[in-house]
Amino acid sequence: MLSALIWVPIITAAIMAFWPGNITPKVTRQLTLIVASGVFILSLILASQFHTESASQQFVEIIPWIDVLGLSYHLGVDGLSLPLLVLNALLTCIAIVSTDEAIQRPRFYYALLLVLNACVAGAFLAQDLLLFFVFYEIELIPLYLLIAIWGGKKRGYAATKFLIYTAISGILILAAFFGLFFLSDASTFAYESLRHHTLPLATQFLLLGAILVGFAIKIPLVPFHTWLPDAHVEASTPISVLLAGVLLKLGTYGLLRFGLGLFPEAWQILAPSLATWAVVSVLYGSLNAIAQTDMKKMVAYSSVGHMGYILLAIAAATPLSLLASVIQMTSHGLISGLLFLLVGVVYKKTGTRDIEVLRGLLNPERGLPVVGSLMVLGVMASAGLPGMVGFISEFLVFRGSYPVFPIQTLLSLVGTGLTSVYFLLLVNRVFFGRLSEVVENLPQVQWKERAPAIALAMLIVMLGLQPNWIVRWTETTTTTMTLTNQQLTANTQTVLD
Repeated sequence: MLSALIWVPIITAAIMAFWPGNITPKVTRQLTLIVASGVFILSLILASQFHTESASQQFVEIIPWIDVLGLSYHLGVDGLSLPLLVLNALLTCIAIVSTDEAIQRPRFYYALLLVLNACVAGAFLAQDLLLFFVFYEIELIPLYLLIAIWGGKKRGYAATKFLIYTAISGILILAAFFGLFFLSDASTFAYESLRHHTLPLATQFLLLGAILVGFAIKIPLVPFHTWLPDAHVEASTPISVLLAGVLLKLGTYGLLRFGLGLFPEAWQILAPSLATWAVVSVLYGSLNAIAQTDMKKMVAYSSVGHMGYILLAIAAATPLSLLASVIQMTSHGLISGLLFLLVGVVYKKTGTRDIEVLRGLLNPERGLPVVGSLMVLGVMASAGLPGMVGFISEFLVFRGSYPVFPIQTLLSLVGTGLTSVYFLLLVNRVFFGRLSEVVENLPQVQWKERAPAIALAMLIVMLGLQPNWIVRWTETTTTTMTLTNQQLTANTQTVLD
């Protein structure tokens, strides 16, 4: 079942890209949506059959691959990866539906979307460090092409900058994986076997440092964040949805799985510094968002701030904060996806994203009232208002982190207030007041343009009212992970002593 999540999209993409005959754009789009919907349904079936009381990997698949390298095709899913796996499948469907039907080179475009979906799923499912790296690196290719070919005016610059940053990220992560493999005298790159290694603290700090910087670039955290606003501004709306909603989570997932999971003792020592780093990212991202006049760039900088909450939760490493980190990843994926969709609709109908130009779009007769209403809901969710998934995820982050890092948690709370400030500025300037003469006589928003945003808005409210639908998948895994890390830390200290 896990292999189907990876190989069905890849095989379909290969057929579409290399089919010798003509395939109409309509058929290409329908086939892609059918396959992506099938993957989403399969992920829901996995979730329904997932044993929430078990913390071990489930639906495991192991096939020997390259024995001389200790590399195996080893897949599995647990409470850390399952919510992200479902999120990836959902947002891929959203991206396909929100793609312009008149897009150029549709066969190549939709094939790249399917490959991107498959590689992200493979990274979340991989239980072998080298296998994770393979998927982690391959996903750069379709994302680079999707920005470079279908992006905005400066798409070449943005795509190249993204590629350089993330290539450096991959080099650091691979170096850390190989260092761990050779220095621990392991015979395999299997995650569980390497997790029980014993290395001197100095070596752990060196390897963990490479992992921290590598995944910090992907997340991204300050000061490695500069590629993200450019990539978002130049990427098309569907690609921005996937970039913010899923691809950034490869970084936070990597920190949780391979940073904290492989080096719990070194992580514990560095945790105060990591919590401070999280505060810097939260405040810097929020303050930069306030200064933006481009709606898309404002939402992009908000992502920098909100990803800092996840680092704070992982740094605290309590059962509740680790649970909160996964919930915040899922919450941010849904909320950022909604915001980028709505910004895309506004830009398509008005021809601008400048908040100094736009005004009065909530006008019920000549504006975009439904889009405006959904935007108000989205910014309320991002600001953490009760009744929406953003509230429960941020509340869990702060509640789980406060006992360990009270000062850093209180400073991060300021970021929540700043979120309200910059999104209030956006909504007040763009959607309230008299309709700007520059954007009068707007084209009508079609139902198919609203449907993806409405679906995400419904999920944001439903999961805000019933967060246990996500919590129950993850709680056992994060609690067990905390206990295991404590035991590994104690055992390592005993050996080193």
